Amino acid sequence: MKNILLAIAVSICFLSNAQTFTLKSNELGGQATKKQAYNSFGCTGENISPQLYWENPPIGTKSFAVSIYDENAPTGSGWWHWLIFDLDKEVRELKSGAGDIKKQGAPLNSIQSKNDLGLYGYQGPCPGEGEPYHKYTVTVNALKVAKLGLDSNATPAITGYYLQQNLIEKASLVFYMKR
Repeated sequence: MKNILLAIAVSICFLSNAQTFTLKSNELGGQATKKQAYNSFGCTGENISPQLYWENPPIGTKSFAVSIYDENAPTGSGWWHWLIFDLDKEVRELKSGAGDIKKQGAPLNSIQSKNDLGLYGYQGPCPGEGEPYHKYTVTVNALKVAKLGLDSNATPAITGYYLQQNLIEKASLVFYMKR
């Protein structure tokens, strides 16, 4: 009986200390900076995608996808700022600027599809002048497939559908911007 109770106690301690799938950034805080902000539509940012890293992916992960979504965009359907997928299961970080297609800083064989502006790669935040704060959700998706089977011309809606169909687990962080 003592051995059973000891095993239960050890299991409870282990489970309570288990690490969860977590997304972090050494650059992002609670507010977007000029570095992440877009450089058009009245914004004068640098349009550099943030550094991101994740820990403790779930068992069975075969690839990752990362997105940035603005639920407060006045479109009726939000705004997708970045979709990058087919990230190898060994990848644990996107370096600052990885979303710039021209600089080719994204991990090998990953795909950056169109954002809602119709451009490939990262488009930084740029809420309308005088609008309330916009909430930007950065999400890393752990997927059960190595490849989504999409190319860079996939729309955000189609990419989102494939992500949901192949999702094991996801982790997010949030930042805000107002101008």
